[in-house]
Amino acid sequence: MTIPVYLVDDDAAVREALCLLLSTVDIPARAFPGPEEFLRDVGSLKPGCLIVDIRMPAISGLKLQERLHANGIDWPTVVISGHGDIEACRKAFRNGAIDFLSKPVDEQDLIDAIQKGQAALVKNFQQQAERSETLALMERLTGREKEILGLVARGFATRQIADALSLSPRTVESHRSAIGSKLGTTSPVELTRIWIDANGDP
Repeated sequence: MTIPVYLVDDDAAVREALCLLLSTVDIPARAFPGPEEFLRDVGSLKPGCLIVDIRMPAISGLKLQERLHANGIDWPTVVISGHGDIEACRKAFRNGAIDFLSKPVDEQDLIDAIQKGQAALVKNFQQQAERSETLALMERLTGREKEILGLVARGFATRQIADALSLSPRTVESHRSAIGSKLGTTSPVELTRIWIDANGDP
């Protein structure tokens, strides 16, 4: 999977140097001269890893992080700074930065940080795909089956489920069999995992 890199820096020389560096290791990069241009285009961009200068006119790198987060965009971000501002570093990490590098940026440190961000994004894609698959499986269940699955996830045995729902144990077992057939498992542990993946803690 190719994960693009987006470089947001108001210094043209820095943009050119970093894009050239990334091209030598086959990392696709697109540069933006400022946060305004990036925010204008972000809706049409593939998810990627950001490299953001912390100090820029109008909108700082930290403010850009905050705006993206407010819009539900939590792409891995590497923050770079020429000022070594410790407080800014703390804020960047609180905003979800994966690394904070000082200018002049060490080439290997930058490549390592980008690869870390790309790996995090791939893992996020995989988790989203798995959750989508789980939700699709859950949609195959009837309302009663979902209700019973929720009680299974809370550790209820068949008799306890029957008492809680005013059903016979045989009816509960019939529902549990149908649930197992639809979800591909009868293991209480696996059923609990599926429920948590779809709904959170039972």
